[in-house]
Amino acid sequence: MVDRFERFSLAISEISRHWHKIASEELSKYELKGPHATYLIAMYKYPDGITVPQLCEVCGKDKSDASRMLSILEKKGLIKKQVVDGSLYRGLLVLTDEGKSAAEHVSQRASRAVELAGRDLTDETRETFYKALESITLNLRELSKEGIPQ
Repeated sequence: MVDRFERFSLAISEISRHWHKIASEELSKYELKGPHATYLIAMYKYPDGITVPQLCEVCGKDKSDASRMLSILEKKGLIKKQVVDGSLYRGLLVLTDEGKSAAEHVSQRASRAVELAGRDLTDETRETFYKALESITLNLRELSKEGIPQ
């Protein structure tokens, strides 16, 4: 049992570390860090804009993390907030032209990295892997909310 925990924990940690390193390298030309990639790619999927709460849900991040990241993206001129019903409070976040260009670059490079990282997997193995990963994610989400049963 401990072996499974160690293998799982180490693999997830190492994947995360390498992924953030790759993302940081790709974003360095925009003077951004790896975590910004998640927000750029998510916003790229919503060309008409997205609210902060929706973006938090899509990215799986809390509001404080989103606020920090979005503030940096806004200062860099990659995103802007559009007024909705005369208020910025419930405004929509949209990518600027430069933001769209950055998001497109990051999205293409991320797709290429994922393709290369899984190059030795068959389609069947990849499907099984993603199903297992989704199951583990859902179960851990539940455990983190409710605690580990005795």
